[in-house]
Amino acid sequence: MTKGLEFDPGFAPYILAFTGSVEYFYLDINRFKNLSQKKMKFRQYYKKMLALFNNNLGFYIGCLMWAAYIKAQPEQEILNNGWYGLEFNEEENVADTNFMIKFLELLPKDVKYFLGEDFVIDKTDLKILEMYKEFLIINKGFTNSKNNTDILLPKDMILSDINIYKEKIDEAIKSEDLSKLVECKELICKIN
Repeated sequence: MTKGLEFDPGFAPYILAFTGSVEYFYLDINRFKNLSQKKMKFRQYYKKMLALFNNNLGFYIGCLMWAAYIKAQPEQEILNNGWYGLEFNEEENVADTNFMIKFLELLPKDVKYFLGEDFVIDKTDLKILEMYKEFLIINKGFTNSKNNTDILLPKDMILSDINIYKEKIDEAIKSEDLSKLVECKELICKIN
């Protein structure tokens, strides 16, 4: 029997490039001078941007749940941690999370401008992004995480039944849809 816990429970094939995709969408929108064309392009990309956002938010939720799950196991080596032993660069490490935070903060203004609709930020989503950013920083990008006991969890993370975490992660991976983990956000985060 192999002793050890996988760094990635199976998320890797379903992670989507949020930053690059959203940057491309906005470049495409902004290539038009005519406002009605810009509005049409934004409408075209809006659902795709939300789907990408939810996929990546689900990934972040899943990572936090997986970290809590493996941390609760008896001490074992973390297997296949490609970051272990590398140099930690905080700015690079949190760049995608910062991009998602900025995207979410600017989205209500863009939705109002391009679609004439209201978009209300889910404060729990913003809190999860901030928690994930803290998670990356306190763990130094997992560059020193050799064993599961080395993993640190964000201070505001709520710990629920870790077996439910594992079950929800397995379901999301089986469905090949990380956005399903967004439904689990209340298991790790509550806004007072």
